[in-house]
Amino acid sequence: MRTACPACSIVSRIAAAVLGGYALATLAAMALAAALPTARADAVLAAMLCAFAIHAAAALWAFAARSAGRAWLGLLLPTALAAVLAWLLN
Repeated sequence: MRTACPACSIVSRIAAAVLGGYALATLAAMALAAALPTARADAVLAAMLCAFAIHAAAALWAFAARSAGRAWLGLLLPTALAAVLAWLLN
């Protein structure tokens, strides 16, 4: 199924890559920093380093998905899971 506006699909994917990737990376870093059994500073540093890879993977996912809707769904579900984990661990 094609969208009515191909440019709208690209803009939506860019927004998913930037905004969704940022949200996922931030919440995953928060959950990871709380879960790591090392010193607090080391845990935060390791989590932030992982956040760069998570954001890059999210951007790749946003453009690899079959549709913009699937790209958003594929980013929002792990983001919600990371938010719940961060909330439970803090």
